[in-house]
Amino acid sequence: MSRPRRLLPLLITCLLAGGLSAWALPLKDLGLEIKLGPKEAPLQLGPAKYQDAAKRALSFTRVDFLISNFALQRADGSWLETANWFAAMRPDQNRLRAKIDGVPIQKYTAVRFRLGVDPATDKSEPNQYPPDHPLHPTVNGLHWGMTTGYVFLALEGRWTQQNGALGGFSYHLAGNDNYLNIELPGAIDLATCGTLQIGFDPAMILSRIDIATLGDSTHSRGPDPRAEAVRQNVAPAFYLAGQLPELLQMATMGAQAQPATSVGTPYNLAISQRLPKVILPTDNPLTLEGVALGKRLFSDPQLSANGTQSCASCHASTHAFTDPLKRFSIGIDGKPGTRNSMPLFNLMWQSEFFWDGRAPTLREQALEPIQHPLEMHETLENVIHKLHKDPAYPAQFKAAFGSPEITTQHLGLAFEQFLSTIISQDSKFDQALRKEVTLTTEEQRGLQLFLTEYDPKRQLFGADCFHCHGGSLFTNSGFANNGLDADPLEPSRGAITKRPEDHGKFRVPSLRNIALTAPYMHDGRFTTLEEVVAHYDHGVKRSATLDPNLAKHPTTGLGLSAEDQRALVAFLKTLTDPQFQPAK
Repeated sequence: MSRPRRLLPLLITCLLAGGLSAWALPLKDLGLEIKLGPKEAPLQLGPAKYQDAAKRALSFTRVDFLISNFALQRADGSWLETANWFAAMRPDQNRLRAKIDGVPIQKYTAVRFRLGVDPATDKSEPNQYPPDHPLHPTVNGLHWGMTTGYVFLALEGRWTQQNGALGGFSYHLAGNDNYLNIELPGAIDLATCGTLQIGFDPAMILSRIDIATLGDSTHSRGPDPRAEAVRQNVAPAFYLAGQLPELLQMATMGAQAQPATSVGTPYNLAISQRLPKVILPTDNPLTLEGVALGKRLFSDPQLSANGTQSCASCHASTHAFTDPLKRFSIGIDGKPGTRNSMPLFNLMWQSEFFWDGRAPTLREQALEPIQHPLEMHETLENVIHKLHKDPAYPAQFKAAFGSPEITTQHLGLAFEQFLSTIISQDSKFDQALRKEVTLTTEEQRGLQLFLTEYDPKRQLFGADCFHCHGGSLFTNSGFANNGLDADPLEPSRGAITKRPEDHGKFRVPSLRNIALTAPYMHDGRFTTLEEVVAHYDHGVKRSATLDPNLAKHPTTGLGLSAEDQRALVAFLKTLTDPQFQPAK
């Protein structure tokens, strides 16, 4: 099986009036690369190097967008246009390339594409797309709501307010009014061009906007002058940047390249259509034997140095696989850890594990607690020796991987198989979507607050939760500074990436089963959901890396009433999956 690609290869459809005669021309694949920033220099995410129309310093933390309907214009004015072609551009993930298959080799006079997707696609079910497709929610990160379509362009960042404090801006274009046609004239000769470079300068857009006057947020909800101001400047921000003779490679995702090592009976996962499609590693297909082995290892205290602690000791299945009511779990030497125990479900949709994202794969994540001095404090060499001495394990490893030899690799693969099967998809909220139950009036009010931004100028007074916790997974799968401290001192995502703009950022966890996973935050500082809601209402601390969607809120807070806060908590409790809670 070949490694999957993030962007779907697509077929050029001939729209010439002359019919199919154009297909007599030789064909070649054409690459598309987005160059962010002005022609003089690339755009930098993080540093405050740019200005709005009033010369206020600003920086970008996010420039994500969707494009579709790529087309080339021939010398006679006719167009060759793609059918069902989409591309998701995310510079923070170095995803700025796409590919168009089978383009006639000739000279063209212009390139054309659309910002966003057509109305029918916008209304389609996002979870129908393959896990490497540009319209898959975890690939583009631009389909946040349960009932809304895609965001076509997300510009987010920080700006210096008149009092010198850092605010946040969040400009999101979406909907039919913002489905924009971009046409760029220029000589393009496919005989010599392998990759077409298109420039996009988001700093130019904001250089024509006075953030203080216009407002720092728009989400394209109906007529909005802020969305209009952004939209008017999008097309001029694109330009033809250059042409390269070779077709540049596109990044791949997902599976490792090693051959499959599992030999057992296939394990069939039952995943709801309401969840995004997922890629499973091709070198570690799920089997009944592999999952059973991983489950046994997960609960085996032999994996700790003194035989008293297993993975399950800190990840209880009756509390969404967290450590109930403990701020920091206690290791075998009686010492507390430094992070709150994370829940273990829906991990197949995640990459970069732990609060700081230091483990790139689930199989690597699973082995670290065994060796950590504040947790199980054992060596993998000793673990393998003990498992070889157990009369049952060699046979189980042989059934799962074809050999009785117990290796570190197979240990990690077995954990990965078991953890991949832990899926949360049957909460009261899910049942309500299936029309099996009905949310109470208070729960419905909480959902409305959850999905509504805070924008007083437009008479919107929501809790603005969906930016980080939208979609059916209730997470954006990213990292964020959520304003816990004015001067974050603990090692965070920045300690892994070595980038100053990641200082104070931690994993954005899923809100599924949130009522079962107290205490909350990476350091477990909040013991109740009420405290969590109160923090986001009026407790956010300002710092240089505070998420823009929080930084744009007033320093006085959201002003949620006590009734609103209770409604939010009520809704969050509907995300509890019965299989992850104690039996009644």
